[in-house]
Amino acid sequence: MEIRLDGKKALVTGAGRGIGRGIVGGLTECGAVVYALSVTQANLDDLKLEFPSVHTIQVDLSDWEATRAAVEGVGTLDLLVNNAAISPPPTPFVDTDKKTYEDVFNVNLMAAINVSQVAAQSMLASGKGGAIVNISSVNSCIAINTTSPYNIAKAGLDMMTKCMAMELSPAIRVNSVNPTVCMTAMGKHHWSDPKKADPWKARHPMGRFGEVEEVVNTVLFLLSDKASYTTGTCIPVDGGLLCN
Repeated sequence: MEIRLDGKKALVTGAGRGIGRGIVGGLTECGAVVYALSVTQANLDDLKLEFPSVHTIQVDLSDWEATRAAVEGVGTLDLLVNNAAISPPPTPFVDTDKKTYEDVFNVNLMAAINVSQVAAQSMLASGKGGAIVNISSVNSCIAINTTSPYNIAKAGLDMMTKCMAMELSPAIRVNSVNPTVCMTAMGKHHWSDPKKADPWKARHPMGRFGEVEEVVNTVLFLLSDKASYTTGTCIPVDGGLLCN
């Protein structure tokens, strides 16, 4: 099944590295006109070297007004992927301070709301509609120790997906993708110790962590017309972890 997105204008947040960078590459290969947003200019510069056709946007998603202006500057979108997220160091719930919750919620949830509002308004005004994919996590479905800000924000993102799908259908389809640990550069670094990784892998029926391409393929499907009757879903890409 070949997926083509020729001429579609797509915006990806958190595009400088990891899953976001993989999504930019996948969209480019499918023929989309890609706008890549990141807070880190160096990552965008490196991305531009690999994918010269990509348009880059540097903005801090925790800045509501600056983000809104940046997204409005792109014009009418056909596709949006809300990928940007931060994950603070593991901390017990009772010791996690207010600022940590605010920082995580601002980027992982509020920024997705902000960007989605601007994008959806442009999609509706154009009369063409569009598709939105939110990159969530299995952490939205299972409580993982000492990561409450991230877990709670991702659970909120899944509910945002459902609310948007309900209100924006049939013009705009909205879905979430919920990966487990993925072998990005950061994932490989954090899970390089077998003593840490092996017990967690053992919880996955497939016995391994995910690869970036496996998440990207699911995102591209949901953005394409191949998923024309799919909206409001939260699709695990988790090697069966949530079967437990």
